[in-house]
Amino acid sequence: MNRPAWLTAQLKRKLYLIAGTFFVILGVLGLFLPILQGVLFLFVGLVLLSKGSSRVRALKQKFKRRYPQWGAKIEQAEAWARDLPSRIKAWFRRAP
Repeated sequence: MNRPAWLTAQLKRKLYLIAGTFFVILGVLGLFLPILQGVLFLFVGLVLLSKGSSRVRALKQKFKRRYPQWGAKIEQAEAWARDLPSRIKAWFRRAP
C-alpha cells in the first residue's frame, strides 16, 4: 500500500501518541461520567499509545504474558481493528 509522502514515520508516531492520549483522557472521564464508555476508550487509547511508544508497548506485552486470557482478547481486538478498513471498503463496494 502506498503511503502519502507527507505521512512520515515520525508524523505517524506523533499522531498515534496524540490520539492515544486523547482516548485515555476520554476513558478516565468515562470512568466517572455515565455517558461515556470509559473502559472502551481506555482500551483504544492504550492500543494507540502502544503503537507510538515503546514503553507502553512493553507494558502491553508484559500484561499479555501475565494475563494470557486477556492477551488473547487484545490480539483479537487488534486484528479486528486492523481488518476494519478493508471491511469498510468492501461494504462500500457492494452498497448500491
